[in-house]
Amino acid sequence: MKKAVVILIVLFSIFSCNNKTEEKVETKITKPKTKKVEFGFNYADFNVVNDTISKGDSFGSILQSQNIGDKKVHDIVEQVKDSFNVRSIRYNKPFTLLRAKNKTNNLQAFIYQPDALTYYVIDLRDSIAKAYKKIKPVTLKRKIIGGVLKSSLSETLGNESVEAALASRITKVFSWSIDFFKLKKGDRYGLIFTERFINGKTYDGVEELEAAFFEYKGKIVYAFPYAKDTTSGKVEYYDDEGKTLKNFFLKTPIKFSRITSRFTMNRFHPVQHTWKAHKGTDYAAPTGTPISTTASGIVEATGYTAGNGNFVKVKHNGTYSTQYLHMSKILVRRGQRVTQGQTIGLVGSTGLASGPHVCYRFWKNGVQVDALRLNLPTGESLTGNDRTLYMAHIEPLKRELDSIGNL
Repeated sequence: MKKAVVILIVLFSIFSCNNKTEEKVETKITKPKTKKVEFGFNYADFNVVNDTISKGDSFGSILQSQNIGDKKVHDIVEQVKDSFNVRSIRYNKPFTLLRAKNKTNNLQAFIYQPDALTYYVIDLRDSIAKAYKKIKPVTLKRKIIGGVLKSSLSETLGNESVEAALASRITKVFSWSIDFFKLKKGDRYGLIFTERFINGKTYDGVEELEAAFFEYKGKIVYAFPYAKDTTSGKVEYYDDEGKTLKNFFLKTPIKFSRITSRFTMNRFHPVQHTWKAHKGTDYAAPTGTPISTTASGIVEATGYTAGNGNFVKVKHNGTYSTQYLHMSKILVRRGQRVTQGQTIGLVGSTGLASGPHVCYRFWKNGVQVDALRLNLPTGESLTGNDRTLYMAHIEPLKRELDSIGNL
């Protein structure tokens, strides 16, 4: 009997142990809040107000809205005038107010941002206001893109999240050697450039185009920036053989336009409905599109005729002259000196024109010729030691570009 009791006691103990509930103590770890520091101030120490300058706002009116009286505002303006011109604030620019975290809620600092990179601080924490200018840190990041064009250059860059301004820069670099309207889907391209980032995160555009190539009419056209004159630091663009991309004439008088009619001795005129010679090249573009002179020179004539509409004629030297017809507006005067790429008028449809375009006419030794078929003079190319240094400089860049396009 005793033995049975002992067995029961042991079994009960085992059962009780197996059913014992264990209490787990969980330790909750609270991560400290990240303190936001902006403009050199810890935001946790202030009541922060972000706003933009409205029409009619002034530095004085903004301070007065913070319960600062006229005399105090005048004193602050006098104290900071050597470091900050209060009249420089502009409509729609951002500003920040830092106010005390107490019952007074007094203004401690006014911060004004004239652009994405610069800011001014007017520190009001002491009895005498202080002002200073700061430049946000900028980081440069290198980017390489390339492949085949699936759409226009602007759309291609947009798909790569690159600012549209780069397309204009590229067009300008290649404007002597490539008509970008004639680039086709499937043409290869490669670009190496650096982008700016403010505080390491805010995109601020393209800093520099390091190297580029485009396939144009079956040929690869390269562009590399190079400062031949190290004293001035002026950068020009050259190809993979050291030949300048900057020619005497631009390819076209209008960017991103399309040819609607070529130079021919027998064309059916769309307005006069008769067959006659067309001694020019028509580039269609919306009314108001800028028209550029394709080379530097002197404005030989401006005016209006029934056929040409508003026109400008430019004499470039003793051999070459160009003329631009059907303008909606003329922006130069006779006898004026113009530089290559300068806007001389706006596209229109004045005179005998069926729609907005510019008729581009070209004279060589007083005879109208087809500009698209001419071997036009080019600029100077690199020679001697300049070319040797240049070729060594572009070698690694060209290798990178070629790897992008599998050339």
